[in-house]
Amino acid sequence: MNQNIIVSESQRPLWQRIIASLFFTAAISLLVYTLYSANWNDNNLKNIGHAINDVIYLFGFGIAFSFHKSVYIDIHESKFRQTYEIGPIKFGQWKMISNYEYVSVFHQPLEDGDKIFEVNLWYDKNKHWELYEKHDYKEAFLIGFEIADLLKIDILDATIPNNYKWIDIEASKKSGEMIYLD
Repeated sequence: MNQNIIVSESQRPLWQRIIASLFFTAAISLLVYTLYSANWNDNNLKNIGHAINDVIYLFGFGIAFSFHKSVYIDIHESKFRQTYEIGPIKFGQWKMISNYEYVSVFHQPLEDGDKIFEVNLWYDKNKHWELYEKHDYKEAFLIGFEIADLLKIDILDATIPNNYKWIDIEASKKSGEMIYLD
């Protein structure tokens, strides 16, 4: 059995990756040009500082168009890590989970009237970790089912406010539709 679970956002669209690469290229080019043509006297240091500031902004825009989020769960070691990934570079630290309790799926209304569905892993009585967030109801439940099944824990349907229902995972898998516990 696979001892690790990876919940990952899909890769950014091609147009966003192209824009990110343009920002990164502009930042590196500006940095190289600034350092190569710099006159390191006191009168020119302010101009160098402004150019470095522009490089930082360009890198920031490049990062904004290229990063995505992933969550790694190591079942055997009972730990998890949320990462922000930019290409092959991953930022995030492992955290220990001492007691998995359940997975919940609920929705958050957005200002435009749309809904976003979140999948949370609850642990250590009242702590939770946001695993997944999408506009697709069905996809959120599929992720929730898979995680709950692999961790051998319950799943809670909290998509209707004040009407939370526990889902029978085995019966739902057999029937192919959502079956709630009584």
